[in-house]
Amino acid sequence: MKLFLKIFLWFLVAVTMMLGVMIFVTRTFQTEPMFARWQRNARTQMTIYGGTTTQIYNAEGEVGLRTYLSRQSDSESIKEIGLIDRDGKTAFGEFTNTDRVLGIISRVGETGSSEIDVSPDDAAYGATPVEFADGKKFVLVVRWAPPRTPSLFFDSWVGYMRLLGILLTAVVVCTALALYLTTPIRRLREATQKLAAGDLQTRVGTRVLRRRDELADLARDFDVMAGRIESLITSQQRLTQDISHELRSPLARMNVALEIAKQKSNPETAPMLERIETESMRLNDMISRILMLAKLESGSDDHEQRRIDLAELVKDVAADADFEAQAKGKVVEVSSADKCTVMGSENLLRSAIENVLRNAVRYTADRTVVDVSLMTSNGHAILKVSDHGGGVPEDEIANLFRPFYRVGEDRTRKTGGIGLGLAIAERAVRAHKGKISAANHNGGLQVEIELDTIQP
Repeated sequence: MKLFLKIFLWFLVAVTMMLGVMIFVTRTFQTEPMFARWQRNARTQMTIYGGTTTQIYNAEGEVGLRTYLSRQSDSESIKEIGLIDRDGKTAFGEFTNTDRVLGIISRVGETGSSEIDVSPDDAAYGATPVEFADGKKFVLVVRWAPPRTPSLFFDSWVGYMRLLGILLTAVVVCTALALYLTTPIRRLREATQKLAAGDLQTRVGTRVLRRRDELADLARDFDVMAGRIESLITSQQRLTQDISHELRSPLARMNVALEIAKQKSNPETAPMLERIETESMRLNDMISRILMLAKLESGSDDHEQRRIDLAELVKDVAADADFEAQAKGKVVEVSSADKCTVMGSENLLRSAIENVLRNAVRYTADRTVVDVSLMTSNGHAILKVSDHGGGVPEDEIANLFRPFYRVGEDRTRKTGGIGLGLAIAERAVRAHKGKISAANHNGGLQVEIELDTIQP
């Protein structure tokens, strides 16, 4: 789960829980006081009802009394109202719950004052004794709807709007807070990816640095680190390139001296001079490769871009590699070559394919075939080169494209080379916005190159 979503959900849950606790505490500590207040008010109201009933009966008689009680029963607050004598007979009105009525009448008879019977889940009853001027005694009973704690949200459309407003506010605030916390982290991650991809001038930027918290400190540390890495790598590339250039001059002079020495050599010294010439050629080839690698890594070499028939280029390079392989009892075979065109530098692509093929020929077993296939799929050209050299340990595959890296047991000059071929191929492919990878396949190593194609 993304950090943004985690922070958002945690804060949203926190806000929701706070709201729930607030409602719970409010209802818990306000319900009992509210019922007590309601009971006091109801008791007072029953006294008023009783006095009014007595006055109306004494002044207007039974007709006026019935009119008054009928008018009260039609009101919204009173559900039932009636007069009941001390024997439990109803003189006016009807009640649905006679047990509750008889119970409260009994209490009025015991206390001789107004009584209230409140149940949160059922109706609320009030009763008060009344005595008319003619000596008749009754109990006035009133039934109200049970008192309820006012709902914050679910009592009306206003409550729903209130709840919706709180939730929307919580979502907006949580989103803003999550963005505030995760945006600098996302920018740091993007900068890290660019730096890992080779963009040494990547920096986090001023928007993160304007903050005054730990994330801003982390961004500053990242920029310092990126600057230091850029300085070190640039110095290393410049040193490698300068040393390679400087070695060329003494090598050239040594080759001239070697030619003169060969002219004056005798049969005893000739083999040693030939050995010196061979090592000199290897050293010169190594320096050329180092210079090419330095140019590719620095991006200073601006290569000409043109349309290239990749199938023809692969066949041409494979033919040259096959010619060299036959001298070692090996074969390079193009099993498939789909027609495709790419945009790039022919020299660089030739060098990349050639280095991959030479590496495969070097390591494949004697009397085996190095298979080359070129296929197209969804606008991509996919070149696969497979050998039968026993493969590479899985934990070393990721290092194959590092300069001067050679698999542990193959470090001899005869089979190991100098460890620059695949490194040059990787930089050349990357310069064409392509991908190169390696994997063990059918008892050998398979190197795959992927390039974007264009319309021919």
